[in-house]
Amino acid sequence: MARTAEQLPVSLTVRPSAPALAPLIGALGYAEGRFAHSAELSLPTGGAQLLVNLDGDALGSSDRRTRGAALQGPYTGPAVIDPAQQRAVVWVAFRPAGAYPFLSVPVNALRDRLAGLDELWGTDGAVLRERLLEAMAAGGPQACLRELETVLLRRSERPLEPDPAVRLAAVLLDRGTPVGEVADRLGWTSRRLARRCAEQLGLPPKRYARVRRFQRLLGRVNAGSGEPDWAVLAAACGYHDQAHLIHEFRALAGITPTAYAPRSSLERNHVLLGG
Repeated sequence: MARTAEQLPVSLTVRPSAPALAPLIGALGYAEGRFAHSAELSLPTGGAQLLVNLDGDALGSSDRRTRGAALQGPYTGPAVIDPAQQRAVVWVAFRPAGAYPFLSVPVNALRDRLAGLDELWGTDGAVLRERLLEAMAAGGPQACLRELETVLLRRSERPLEPDPAVRLAAVLLDRGTPVGEVADRLGWTSRRLARRCAEQLGLPPKRYARVRRFQRLLGRVNAGSGEPDWAVLAAACGYHDQAHLIHEFRALAGITPTAYAPRSSLERNHVLLGG
């Protein structure tokens, strides 16, 4: 992990101030920065995000572009993104199943997709970026984030209450609990578990568990110093062996473990690609 970003972004990250949003949203924030590299990989986390590009009215890559406000569903592999779209961006990181109340479709309809908010929310989504720009001009990032919370509270399609069973399933899968054991703990059939996870988490349970295991691995890599011992990490994170870890790393990140060079240890899911 020798390379780091040329310039780390200026950022503001807060927890939701509205109590109704706290069970659904882990954090929301504003970040700005300028980067010399031309492309980077965004690695899968298993979660969904809302993104608003305040610098330009566009998001996405060459194969999929939207206007500047979009919802990114859970990805099962890496996405190539343009750092120029992160010069001034507002974001919302949803908790597991947290995006579900704000959608009229199941979350798995957005799997591996970036969907424009104009497509999902109609006029409300189409004007969100302008509303946030006005709030930013009037009161800065804090006012912008408060406005975003106001919009989210009004845009719910379902009750703002996470399904406790799906939330427990996500916690157990995140810990590495086998899928069959998770179904047993909930008193569900494996088919019901798969259906509910796809609907609300956006991924089937085995895929979600794989992505979360990968995130546990990245957490350990970025918490350590020096060169990672991949064999030790494989055992600690639940891989069969180092070869299994390497195979999964390639499948989920599109690169080998030794090629992994995050933007910073705090931005472990952004990997530099070029200058």
